[in-house]
Amino acid sequence: MGKEKLVVIGNGMAGVKCVEHIHDQAPDAFDIAIIGNEPHPNYNRIELSKVLQGDAHIDRITLNDWDWYKERGIRLFAGETAVKADTANRLVVTNSGLTLPYDKLIFATGSSAFMPQLPGIDKEGVTAFRTLADCRTMLRAAAKYKRAAVIGGGLLGLEAARGLLNLGMEVTVVHNASYLMNRQLDTAAAELLQQELTEQGMRFLLGKRTERIIGRKRAEGLQFTDGGRLAADLIVLAIGISPNILAAEASGITVNRAIIVNDYLETSVPDVYAVGECAEHRSTVYGLVAPLYEQGKVLAARLCKAATKPYEGSVPYAQLKVAGVEVFSVGLIREEEAETALQRYNGLNKTYQKITMRDGKVAGAVLYGDSTEGMKLLDLVKRSASVQDLQPLESSSGTEQSGLDKAAAMPEGETVCACNGVSKGVIVEAVCSFGLKTVEQVREKTKASGSCGGCKPVVKLLLDYAVAGGGERIKAGPPICDCTPLDHSAVKEAVEKQGHHDWAAAMRSLGWLNAEGCSICRRTLRYYAEKRSGRNAHTLWGPSGSSKAGFSRDHTPIGNALEEGLRGIPMPAEVQIAISAGPAFPAGVMVHDFGIRGVPAGWEIYVGGYGENPVKQGTLLSIEATGAAAILTMLGCVQIYRETAHYGERPWKWLDRYGLQRIREAVLDGEECEQLYARLSGARLPLPVSANS
Repeated sequence: MGKEKLVVIGNGMAGVKCVEHIHDQAPDAFDIAIIGNEPHPNYNRIELSKVLQGDAHIDRITLNDWDWYKERGIRLFAGETAVKADTANRLVVTNSGLTLPYDKLIFATGSSAFMPQLPGIDKEGVTAFRTLADCRTMLRAAAKYKRAAVIGGGLLGLEAARGLLNLGMEVTVVHNASYLMNRQLDTAAAELLQQELTEQGMRFLLGKRTERIIGRKRAEGLQFTDGGRLAADLIVLAIGISPNILAAEASGITVNRAIIVNDYLETSVPDVYAVGECAEHRSTVYGLVAPLYEQGKVLAARLCKAATKPYEGSVPYAQLKVAGVEVFSVGLIREEEAETALQRYNGLNKTYQKITMRDGKVAGAVLYGDSTEGMKLLDLVKRSASVQDLQPLESSSGTEQSGLDKAAAMPEGETVCACNGVSKGVIVEAVCSFGLKTVEQVREKTKASGSCGGCKPVVKLLLDYAVAGGGERIKAGPPICDCTPLDHSAVKEAVEKQGHHDWAAAMRSLGWLNAEGCSICRRTLRYYAEKRSGRNAHTLWGPSGSSKAGFSRDHTPIGNALEEGLRGIPMPAEVQIAISAGPAFPAGVMVHDFGIRGVPAGWEIYVGGYGENPVKQGTLLSIEATGAAAILTMLGCVQIYRETAHYGERPWKWLDRYGLQRIREAVLDGEECEQLYARLSGARLPLPVSANS
C-alpha cells in the first residue's frame, strides 16, 4: 500500500510539533505537506521580542530550518494561505489556486492578533505584535520616531514595550485593568513588576480605555473614554488573540470560538483534525505552548494508530521571564477564588511567593523574582494536593538557599521544561556527558527552554550546578554498608554492566573491604546479581461488592489479576498493594505502597503511601477508565520500581528520589507500559520467594 497523504494547514509551533511526533513514530506512513502563510520555516513566535530588541536574528529563533523539511521529505508550501477544504473530494484549496489532495487533514491555523473595532485602527503607524512582519514594522518606526504607545498590559504588551525601550523609544503602556498582567498575577506581584519596569524606563496608564486613534493620515496618539489624550507616533496593539477559523468555516466544519474537537482532536468531519490555538476542546481554547504540545502528542499517536490516552484538557500555567524578571503563575490566585495558604516577600532579593488553597487543597500559586519552585507547585495544583504537602516549602521560608543548593534539592526526575517534558536528570546528564557550557547548547541537546523559554532560569541554574560537580553528587549516595564505599547506584550499575549472576563473584569483582560481607550487603548483592533475595508483594482489599454506578462489578478481579501478575516476582522491598471499590470500602489505599481506588470516572492509581512513621499519603499517578487499564498501569509502575529502586528502598522513598513525572511518562505511554509488563512477566521465578531467602 502507498503512503497516506497528510496535509497540515499551518506551519506554526503546534502543527509542526505534531508532525515531529508523527515522523518519529511512523516515518514511512505519510506523504506530508504543510501549508504556511508566512514565507519562513517554523519559528518560535514566543521569542519575537528578542528579534525586536535586536538580540536575535530570524535564524536564531527558527525551530525547524528548510533542511529539516527536505531531510524528512516534507513539502512546505510557504507563503500560501489555505482558504477552504473540499471535504467531499478531500482537497485543500489555497488563495493562489493550489490544490492538495489529502487522506488525513490537520487544521493547525493558530490565531491572529485581536484587532478591535477602534476608529483609526487602519491608519499608518498602527500595528499588532504577532509576526516577524510586525517586528519589521516596529523596527522601521523606531528608526524614525520616538514615542510609542502599547495598548495591553499583559505579557505580550510588556515584551513589546521592553523591545521598543531597547530601540530607544519613549514607551507608555496603556492597560484597561487596574494592575499589570491581571490574568496571571495578583496585585502584590503586579505592583512589584510595575515598580521594576518603571525603573527600566516604562510609563504606565492603568484603568484606561481607548476610544479612538487620533491623527490625520498617520497615527498621532490615543484618545481615551475619560477625555484624556496621549501623543504617540507608533501604536502597538497587544490585547489578545483570535483563533483563525475562516478556512474551517468555509469547509463546513463545526466551529464556535474555535474549531470544536473531541478528546482525540477530531473535528465534526471524518479524517479532519485540529490542534493548537485554533482548536476548542471542552469549551476551552488554549494559548500557551505546553497544552498545545500535549494535544499534538495525542493526535500524532492517534494518526499513527498507536495506543494513547485521550486528551482530557490541561492545567494552564505561565512560567515566563518578563523584561528580565522571572514570573510563574498557575491556577486560582485571586482572593475571591481561593484562600491564601502561604505568602512571603523578600524585600532584599525582591522575590514574592503566594500559594492558594480551596477546601484544603492547593489551588494556585504566584511566584515573582524566582520561579525555581514553579514545576513543584504545578504538580501540586494538577493533582489537587493537600496543603500539608506545602510543608517542605514552608520549612525553608526562614532560610535563603543558594542557587546550587536549590538545584541540589530538586529531585532528579522533576520536570523542568514542561513544554518538552525534560527533567532535571536529563539536563544534568546531558551537561556532564557532552561537556555543555551554555543554555543554548543544553537547548540543542535536550530541547529544554526551546519553546516558551520560561524555564530558562532553572536550566541555567542546573547548568551551573552540573558544571560545578552536581552531576557527580547526583550519582553519589551513602555506602550500602561498612563493607564497601560504594552506594546502591554504583553497585547496581557495576553488577549489571559486568553481567554478574552470583553475589560472591560480584563482591570479589567490586573489591569488597570485607571478603565475607555482612547480612546487609550479601542480601543486596544477591538481589542485584540474582534477583532472588527480593521481598514479596502482598495484595490487600476492602469489602467487595460495590453497588455504585460506573463499576463493572467489584474490585476482586483486579486483586486476583494483580496477585497472578506478581506471583513469583522478587521486589526490592516488601510492598503492599491496596485495592478498594470506592470510599465505602476502606482498604487503606492512601497509606500503602501502591493503591487502586474506584471512582465514578474509573480507577485511581496511587503510589508511595506509607502507614508507619513517617506517615506518607499516596500520590495520584493516573486515573484509568477500565479495570484492565488500571491493572496494566499498576504492573508497569511496579516494574519501574523494580528496575530503578535500591534494594530495601520502600516505594515512598523511591518516589521522592526518582520523581513522579518520570514514572508518569513511562506508564502513560501505552507502548512503553506494555514493554514494562513484558519485562515484569519475564522476571517471574519458578518458586515462591520468601522474604527470608
